[in-house]
Amino acid sequence: QVQLVESGGGLVQAGGSLRLSCAASGRFSTMGWFRQAPGKEREFVAAKHWIDGSADYADSVKARFTISRDNAKNIGFLQMNSLKPDDTAVYYCAAVTTDWLLSRSANRYSYWGQGTQVTVSS
Repeated sequence: QVQLVESGGGLVQAGGSLRLSCAASGRFSTMGWFRQAPGKEREFVAAKHWIDGSADYADSVKARFTISRDNAKNIGFLQMNSLKPDDTAVYYCAAVTTDWLLSRSANRYSYWGQGTQVTVSS
């Protein structure tokens, strides 16, 4: 069983940066990040394979966001740079235990954190 806890959200001005953390317990193959803004569907942000380190990013965040991991501490990170108001959302980390391929589909992730609010002001 996997438990996930996000942290690091907050208020930042457009153009600024934030780093989100996802502290995990238990074993998993992939950690993903998703976000959901009010009135919008949950969308894929990024995913990281915990073993080989491969990563996948949504087109909307490529070149701005970086997903990384600290395997020793079992913590995932999402570094967010050049933030813009459209990035405002609740950000969730999630984990896959059975799939060995990176997935952008939320329904492939079995475990979810509680979410952390990111607000980007103009």
